[in-house]
Amino acid sequence: MSNMIKLEINGIPVEVPQGTSILNAAKAVHVKIPSLCYHPDLKAGASCGICVVRNAGSPKLLRACCTEVAPGMKITTHDSDIVDVRRTVLELILANHPNDCLQCPRSGNCELQKIAADFGIREVPFPREVLKIPVDDSTPSLVLNQEKCIKCGRCVDVCQNMQNVWALEFIGRGEDTRMIPAAGVKLNDSPCIKCGQCSAHCPVGAIYENDQTRKAWDLLRDPDTVAVAQIAPAVRVALGEAFGLKPGTLLTGKIYAALRRLGFEKVFDTNYSADVTIMEEATEFVKRFTKGKALPLITSCCPAWTDWMEKYAPDFTENFSSAKSPQQMLSALAKSYWAEKNNVDPKKIAVISIMPCTAKKYEITRSDEMSSTGQQDTDLVLTTRELARMIKSAGIDFLNLPDEEADELLGAYSGAGTIFGVTGGVMEAALRTAYCMVTGDDQPPSIKFDVVRGMEGVKEAEIDIKGTKVKIAVAHQMGNVEQILNAVRADLKEGKKPRYDFIEVMACRGGCIGGGGQPTGATDEIRALRTAGIYSDDEKSVIRMSHKNPQVQALYADYLGKPGSEKAEKLLHTKYRKRKVYAK
Repeated sequence: MSNMIKLEINGIPVEVPQGTSILNAAKAVHVKIPSLCYHPDLKAGASCGICVVRNAGSPKLLRACCTEVAPGMKITTHDSDIVDVRRTVLELILANHPNDCLQCPRSGNCELQKIAADFGIREVPFPREVLKIPVDDSTPSLVLNQEKCIKCGRCVDVCQNMQNVWALEFIGRGEDTRMIPAAGVKLNDSPCIKCGQCSAHCPVGAIYENDQTRKAWDLLRDPDTVAVAQIAPAVRVALGEAFGLKPGTLLTGKIYAALRRLGFEKVFDTNYSADVTIMEEATEFVKRFTKGKALPLITSCCPAWTDWMEKYAPDFTENFSSAKSPQQMLSALAKSYWAEKNNVDPKKIAVISIMPCTAKKYEITRSDEMSSTGQQDTDLVLTTRELARMIKSAGIDFLNLPDEEADELLGAYSGAGTIFGVTGGVMEAALRTAYCMVTGDDQPPSIKFDVVRGMEGVKEAEIDIKGTKVKIAVAHQMGNVEQILNAVRADLKEGKKPRYDFIEVMACRGGCIGGGGQPTGATDEIRALRTAGIYSDDEKSVIRMSHKNPQVQALYADYLGKPGSEKAEKLLHTKYRKRKVYAK
């Protein structure tokens, strides 16, 4: 093939496509070139200088992450001089980095720590000069510790280019370069949407989730508290990575068991309330679609997307589904429906959510509707990473736990409920039920909608529901969203019917499986494995449509009446309002 390039790496012939970096070409012959700033999600920035290599006949060291291969190259990736250069670069980074590894949330899972161990660095020959900057814990979701920043640029690149949020930036030059929230304000006062993709891509402990495990332990120890847990769809296919399992390993039953051993009195499943979300959202869509009003309907399950919309796209407020996220629905139902059925005082119930998302920590106090039961509906949110730490600190032999079941009333779920965890999943789940609502058929010809699956940033399709055409769009990763919104704006400006009827948005790449609270180190390969785990959960489900979930049917028959009822509106729906991009 004419677009293939032949070269040698450490004397080994290799042939790779034109445009391949030296770093990735080396992987093809099983040579690992160390790096710190490189991440496959991002354009190579070449900021750390650790990946330097040598090309025969040239005195210049090349940065492997950003240098493309050329015909006839003879690359040396490791020799004594190259190793010395890399060691010096690492020593300089460490001279400006705190040495409090034991107190760092990334200890044992830190890329800098690992590479320093690989090089056997025990002493740093340069004077230690660590910046003294206060920790920024102003958001309920994320903590920014600039003292630990190694200036790799990943977080800034993610925030500006992947997410199009621009809450982080660099200031200064040379050794005075610093990463800060935009305009030098506190992170909570910046445009930050709390998605946590900065923390998911940070190689060290400069940005991490606002850890609330101590608060969780306090609630679990309180004899007057009825501690209730709920787990999100994406948690069950990622938690295993913290225990050495392959990404995508489905661990639902073991998570239920672990939560009970931690001290939770009741264990529910957010997949159940995902089914409830579909009942409310699909009903809302059918009503709008049949009347041709306030289209497109836009999904609202992602709190980072909700925050972004309220800041950057308030002109779409009327298009946003009023249905709360599954997390908020389950919490409201636990403190109303479940409490009433079991004669439990709602004020004694503490709902702790296990989520793949750092923005969920923000969502629980987003608006007054998050306290629909007379008190805050969700008391605490833990990320997948926080749950892993709790299980380990409790001495639970997680991998050998027997599988258990969720508790009654708020635990059973359909396959549609579990696919909420992946991009396109909310749309597919809604279409399964909307098809039945529109046609009156009990079973669609197919409950799989492959057109909304996959990792394309934006997916568009037209679904035929017995002659009725429904135009849909699915976007994930915030940087992809504006093109959809701008297309709709253009249609409306020209007086045309919007080109989409239904839009799904998830802020994180791949959807919740790639959330900011998931185990770090996610790449598209890992996201694909987690996604496969979610779809396997759907495929093995006996019930695969939300409206056929018996516990959901019982909820409406015994308590809510019907989707969109007055009681459902109070407990399961919310409102939106314009927010300032920069808080004052």
